Amino acid sequence: MEVILLSKVDNLGNLGDKVKVRSGYGRNFLIPQGKAIPVTAENLAEFERRRADLEISAQKILTTAEERKAQLDGQRFEINARAGAEGKLFGSVGSADIAEVLTQAGFPVERKEVRMPDAGPIHALGEFEIQLHLHPNVNARVIIAVLPKE
Repeated sequence: MEVILLSKVDNLGNLGDKVKVRSGYGRNFLIPQGKAIPVTAENLAEFERRRADLEISAQKILTTAEERKAQLDGQRFEINARAGAEGKLFGSVGSADIAEVLTQAGFPVERKEVRMPDAGPIHALGEFEIQLHLHPNVNARVIIAVLPKE
């Protein structure tokens, strides 16, 4: 299936690119999410009419992501969790917990924007560097300090 991308898609292409994708990926993900449209003569003409508006919209989204990065990059946040004597947590700290702490601190972040380290959820006390994927071109780095709950 060939589609026209309406926004930048990681590992696929940029706005306006015509790319071949598997039918299921196009039908079930890209098209319903508004990230692409099928390649037809009508859709090509419609895309060319809307291209300037789409580019302006994409630039605004990128600018917003860069502003969020400037606010978040290098910030340190604390999470209190129950832990044993050796420093192991009774449970774990995951992406939802991190997104909640950042949002409560005044930096709205969605769970899907949080990129956990390769080891997955955090299971011990300490400081951890977490990546925030704010835009396909913009990543921020925050420090999460997991402290024992008193």
